[in-house]
Amino acid sequence: MTGGHLLPVTGAVLAGGASRRMGQNKAFLELHGKPLILHVLERLAEVCVERIIVANDVSQYAGLGVPVVTDRFPGVGVLAGLHAGLQAASHDLMLAVGCDMPFLNPDLLRALIGWAEGYDVVALRQGEQVETLHAVYRRTCLGPMENAIRAGERRIISFFPRVRVRYVSPEDILPLDPELRSFRNINTPEEWEAVRQELASRPPTRILG
Repeated sequence: MTGGHLLPVTGAVLAGGASRRMGQNKAFLELHGKPLILHVLERLAEVCVERIIVANDVSQYAGLGVPVVTDRFPGVGVLAGLHAGLQAASHDLMLAVGCDMPFLNPDLLRALIGWAEGYDVVALRQGEQVETLHAVYRRTCLGPMENAIRAGERRIISFFPRVRVRYVSPEDILPLDPELRSFRNINTPEEWEAVRQELASRPPTRILG
């Protein structure tokens, strides 16, 4: 387990996706006898004092031991999920991750939180691609998020011009995560099988990161 005290940050797992390409709910794919989302929550527990799940169906996640919140703006997508998580968070900063990220790295999560000082959003940018579901958001984003949603925007980055964004580069990440594995997620059965084979030889307590 990664050392260090817990940070006054809310860790939010977004689990509202339809998982159409996977054919089943990605959050409950089984890895070493536990659902994938539980592994994700355990990693957040190494970093954040509070954890929540953002999902459309509360009942599915009720047995995981953390609060589950739903979108205030249903049908909008991930932007509404981030808004719901930030609105429910007890802390000024929220670390948002997907439920299908098998390689979360607590050291990198702590670094992202540290980089948030003086900013409203911290996210990795590679070219035109911004990693919005492995990122940090401050409570000050709530108003701009809601304004974007009410204006009909669905892109997560639609509110970014109205807040202070710190984009980190792959070069910033590489000392902590040389292969950028933390940002991998699972969308298809083929990707899931590749991850299962990759992790098969690892001890269950250290399958992630």
